[in-house]
Amino acid sequence: MRTSFQIGKLFGISIRIDATWFVIFALIAWTLGSHYFPQFYPNWDQMIYWIMALLTAIIFFASVVAHELAHSIVSKARGVPVKSITLFIFGGVAEITDEPQKPASEFWMAIAGPLTSIAIAIIFGGFYFISGRSKTPFSAMSLWLAGINMTIAIFNLIPGFPLDGGRVLRSIIWRITGNIRSATHVASIVGRVVAYLFILWGIYRIFFNNDIFGGIWIAFIGWFLENAASSSYRQLALKEALQGIKVRDVMMSDCPRLAYNLTIRELVDTYILHSNYQCFPVINNETVIGIVTIQNIKEVPRERWESLTINEIMIPLNEMIYVSPSEEVFAVLQKMAISRVSQIPVIQDGQLVGMISRDSLINIINLKT
Repeated sequence: MRTSFQIGKLFGISIRIDATWFVIFALIAWTLGSHYFPQFYPNWDQMIYWIMALLTAIIFFASVVAHELAHSIVSKARGVPVKSITLFIFGGVAEITDEPQKPASEFWMAIAGPLTSIAIAIIFGGFYFISGRSKTPFSAMSLWLAGINMTIAIFNLIPGFPLDGGRVLRSIIWRITGNIRSATHVASIVGRVVAYLFILWGIYRIFFNNDIFGGIWIAFIGWFLENAASSSYRQLALKEALQGIKVRDVMMSDCPRLAYNLTIRELVDTYILHSNYQCFPVINNETVIGIVTIQNIKEVPRERWESLTINEIMIPLNEMIYVSPSEEVFAVLQKMAISRVSQIPVIQDGQLVGMISRDSLINIINLKT
């Protein structure tokens, strides 16, 4: 089940908000409105505190979008596709669908985000000084936004993969060694070391500074970074293991074409219980109109199997993503993960020529690794 929704598009890139973003947005707005602004600016009206807290939080997350948008624009300019930008509990992430092909591309894609945050920090710092460093709401907001954007830039420049600084480090090692896997391995190790330092720092704050909330949050960030660093290297290793394997090499091409008016009971008794078929395209007048999956069948109560036909539970073909026989298997695996599907039809010249399943890909992965 998807937990994010689209709020718009910029430069052809989908901007999405994850459900967890509302937690961090509310937390930042509440902290600003109930603690930060009242502590440093005690003479404001109560309503002003909350208005400025909400406005500051909104501009802050617009800055996060700008940071990720910088990554995305440079990525697209370097020929690396970008699907979306999603705001979530840790800030924002750009869904870049492939690895850069050159270390220079990696470097500029990575450094673009921190440079943008630094530029935003300088702009708001300029607003603060232009306002005479007064205690007005605009001046106070500018000071906080300048500080938080500079903090984001510095944090992201920590050389821990997959932070921006870790990617800069990987691009430099990649340029020196000429081997992206070795570079990723080194950058991932550094990233995991940084992650463990965050976890230890969080534990220290909990037990020695009596900062339970802050310590848990810092340790949680460390845990998140450790998982991200480990999975990034595994993903690259998996991509190399699957390199050169095409969809045509692993797809199931002997799928039986099922008449659209076949009942679920007939499908189960004839094709599922007494055969090894795992793909079930549905046809009407020799044209494939949809796909039936085992999951579709499981969602129907058994007492209705006699009356329901497969065209009533199938997934229409025009609602499914599809791949071509010449596509790389690794790209298909990514599509399955993003779309949360276990089977994808293989289409060539407008005709269904086979199906590819997650199970068949897992078998290939097990053999290769």
